[in-house]
Amino acid sequence: MSRLLPWGSKTGGKRKRRVGEGALTVSCLMRVPVFSAAKYPAIKALMRPDPHLKWAVLGLVLAQLLACWLVRGLAWRWLLFWAYTFGGCVNHSLTLAIHDISHNTAFGTGAAARNRWFAIFANLPIGVPYSASFKKYHVDHHRYLGGDGLDVDVPTRLEGRLFCTPARKLLWLVLQPLFYSLRPLCVHPKAMTRMEVFNALAQLAVDAAILSLWGVKPMAYLLASTLLGLGLHPISGHFVAEHYMFLKGHETYSYYGPLNYITFNVGYHVEHHDFPSIPGCYLPLVRKIAPEYYDHLPQHHSWVKVLWDFVFEDSLGPYARVKRVCKLAEDPASGSPS
Repeated sequence: MSRLLPWGSKTGGKRKRRVGEGALTVSCLMRVPVFSAAKYPAIKALMRPDPHLKWAVLGLVLAQLLACWLVRGLAWRWLLFWAYTFGGCVNHSLTLAIHDISHNTAFGTGAAARNRWFAIFANLPIGVPYSASFKKYHVDHHRYLGGDGLDVDVPTRLEGRLFCTPARKLLWLVLQPLFYSLRPLCVHPKAMTRMEVFNALAQLAVDAAILSLWGVKPMAYLLASTLLGLGLHPISGHFVAEHYMFLKGHETYSYYGPLNYITFNVGYHVEHHDFPSIPGCYLPLVRKIAPEYYDHLPQHHSWVKVLWDFVFEDSLGPYARVKRVCKLAEDPASGSPS
């Protein structure tokens, strides 16, 4: 049986808990599906590409390019308004499309390269290169969920210590895009890959073209859409809802509300971690096929309520995460840790 240690402690000794402090487990145990796809052939049949994903992404990218053309003459206050209310939704949705594509759901597992390039295309309205790096680290999120120094989705100890009051937690939510961008470089730096270089070159070329053709405001609109949409925004509630310990003993939660329609069903998060190769569009069917394994689990009903509780509940904060000490999996080809 694994022991639970307060996050940040070096031993299992008694220690006064910080406000909102989570727990660190010394083993790498985590929830695994209590049923297999083999037991439910209908679930196994869902492990196929999403035929509509590429068209949805194309529509979102074209919508943002049209918005770039429309905001050229807008006053700055209206540009920021539309960046938050419209562009923030679109760009956040595109980041979640990239999340889905990282599991090869656009063209299937047999066309990994096409999925990587399509993710770079989906990345273009975001304004900064993101998709290739996300893919590189998201594999570890699934393989080592909560792994100390491996899962960069888990906030650092410094974040937990600094952002522990309502005002500071609110600031932390506003700055989420920066923490998600910089945390991997501090927690688990990896060598740059060729796809990351291609991602950066493609993004710089498109950014330069927008600046050259339409000026500064469209580029500012795209960047503001990303920063505002991934910061203190209703959709951003999923960042907190997915793995923060709202109830002791439960580290992954699903949300079945209407915002799933514009977020590629990322709210079906327990189902996603059980079957990451199933595209978001089919995750509601997983719950429908096997409701006895999901309906009794704790779930969120509002991402806005999640954000409110995160800020004002003393038991919640960056510390409210399960952390694990995990051993690196070995690469079957080389026999060395991967």
